[in-house]
Amino acid sequence: MTAIITFIIVFGILVIVHEFGHYYAAKKSGILVREFSVGMGPKIVAYRKNHTTYTLRLLPLGGYVRMAGAQEDDSEIQPGTMASLVLNDDDKVTKIITSSKVYDANAVPVQISKADLVDDLVIEGYENGDETVTKKYSVDHDATIVEEDGTEVQIAPRDVQLQSVSVWKRMITNFAGPFNNFILAIVAAIIAAFMMGSVGTGTNQLGGVQNGSVAQKAGLKANDKILSVNGKKTNSWATLTESIQNNPGKNMTLNVESGNKTEQVKLTPKTVKQSGQKYGMIGITAKLDSSVLGKIKYGFTYSWSTSLTIFHALGKMVSGGFNINQLSGPVGIYSMTSKVASTGLINIILFTSMLSMNLGIVNLIPIPALDGGKILLNIVEAIRRKPIPEQYENVITLIGVGILVLLMVAVTWNDIQRFFIK
Repeated sequence: MTAIITFIIVFGILVIVHEFGHYYAAKKSGILVREFSVGMGPKIVAYRKNHTTYTLRLLPLGGYVRMAGAQEDDSEIQPGTMASLVLNDDDKVTKIITSSKVYDANAVPVQISKADLVDDLVIEGYENGDETVTKKYSVDHDATIVEEDGTEVQIAPRDVQLQSVSVWKRMITNFAGPFNNFILAIVAAIIAAFMMGSVGTGTNQLGGVQNGSVAQKAGLKANDKILSVNGKKTNSWATLTESIQNNPGKNMTLNVESGNKTEQVKLTPKTVKQSGQKYGMIGITAKLDSSVLGKIKYGFTYSWSTSLTIFHALGKMVSGGFNINQLSGPVGIYSMTSKVASTGLINIILFTSMLSMNLGIVNLIPIPALDGGKILLNIVEAIRRKPIPEQYENVITLIGVGILVLLMVAVTWNDIQRFFIK
């Protein structure tokens, strides 16, 4: 149960923070955000303020943002729809009720034959079942529509739609989601650093050397700096440990700064096995820092190290051939979360930081339907200095969605086999 709750909280935070980035940027850009939802599925409660409907939904798995004019947003009313229209004193429609769950005694029942809620802002239909006369109603710019599930959202006129703002504002709006994930990754790592009390400096300086270790036998001491490994510069703790871990049982030459002198040290990392993989280990620990500035710096260095690891993994996928075992979906994330949940709150927070950085970077991959794909289309539009034809953009997006769905199914099935069937 602890693992399930942890997974829901971590996954929910990641998605909500991501979607809030889109929400905030859209609002600032003049794009109407019709709905901001926490959770998915059936609505529990809803609240409207400043033209946006905020909903809490039953399934506690992430959430979403509905921006006016986005491909995910559908505000079209089909001919033949039965609706109740609430009119103001000027006989303008202020509310369109299409839900059977909502009743308004003052509303006019109409069978809609035509509705344009984007440009002309009119509704035509048969009032009170009288099909001999078609009535035409003007719709207020800020009118709302009560959808089938009872959720009341604002209609989406052309001037407040996503495509009506400049390409640069759309680009910022698309980038804001991943950007928020980068911010969350840094903040989460800083919080974990304050909880730990002291953190690694992230430099190539040694904090200590374990007794009887390979490093001690080779003459390494606390405060030594390892400048390079086999000629490869190691300017950070991440590059240093990676160089050692990738060479189990192999002879290595270290360029070491000890005091005021620099010397070469030869050693052979001990081979250790973890999760079926072999790693090199020489028995060194990082230099620690307990200052406030050091903990804040750790948030940035940890996030940067995480991003380098992700880019390295993506690079291997491209250059070394695609392997589905290199990917994990919700099932894989749940399995990892269940393991981390048993190791304490600090590790959960660091795990959240890592996942948030991962989500931000992956979303920027230029695949249609992802934020990176949308940004790529924005860039193409900026270069062309005219919008990409809507039909072409829809086809590109559908192809991207199809690829992502197939990939998600394959990854999920592979995760189930890896973590639960074996």
